[in-house]
Amino acid sequence: MKFKLRHFFGIVLGLLVLVGDYFLLYGTRWFKPIILVGILTGAFQFLLDFFNETKRQREIENKFLEFVRSLVETTRSGLSVPQAIINIKKEDFGALNHYIKKLANQIEWGIPSLEAFKNFSKSTGNNVIKRSISIVTEAERSGGNIEDVLESVTDSVLQVKKLRDERKSESFSQIVQGYIVFFVFIGVMLLLQIKLLPLMGDLMKTFSNTTKNLGNLDSIFLVLILIQGFFAGLIIGKFSEGDFKRGVKHSLVLMVVAYLIITTVRGY
Repeated sequence: MKFKLRHFFGIVLGLLVLVGDYFLLYGTRWFKPIILVGILTGAFQFLLDFFNETKRQREIENKFLEFVRSLVETTRSGLSVPQAIINIKKEDFGALNHYIKKLANQIEWGIPSLEAFKNFSKSTGNNVIKRSISIVTEAERSGGNIEDVLESVTDSVLQVKKLRDERKSESFSQIVQGYIVFFVFIGVMLLLQIKLLPLMGDLMKTFSNTTKNLGNLDSIFLVLILIQGFFAGLIIGKFSEGDFKRGVKHSLVLMVVAYLIITTVRGY
């Protein structure tokens, strides 16, 4: 992730929101919710880059399948793998175009195909491609038929993608349940803070001359809810897409919504 001018403007805008919040809303129930708005405004461009990169990696995986299929078909026509790569480099493979052209250029410059494939997998930064290329290179070293290996890799990646999509569709109800359970948890915590804690305070006043600082408990509850939201989001991502990293977006949604609800309702 490279720092760009839009990141700078996002940070400046976020700081302006925070400054305006301090001077205009300090002491009101909106003060803390707007703090989060300011932070999200400053971080928005970075978050956008993160989610765009995740989307790009998905496209790279899909286009890699098209690339391997096209490579297999071209080699079956009688061309060697290096010649086939050079031959199909002008085809449109979306987000993978840059990497395929780089791969073809390295082969044209005389770099061995195995080394070029390794560079190709590293430059994409995609785990699926890295595993697939690793299988291809190992098969090539052991004397296997490269066309058959490529076809097997395609079938394997397709099967993994199919299983992933099936798991995602089947886990939709679990995602919904995860969100419902979390918001029920927020409701219970709010009920405790609004109803139970004041009663506890009254009891303590009745039986002793000292009173507890319930504001500290409010902060503890808020932290607990945010921690719950963070890990609940990661679990949702693991269930739906098989990767904790894909759950970051769910964690952000749950934590942001939870913070806004708690700080707005409680007014602290």
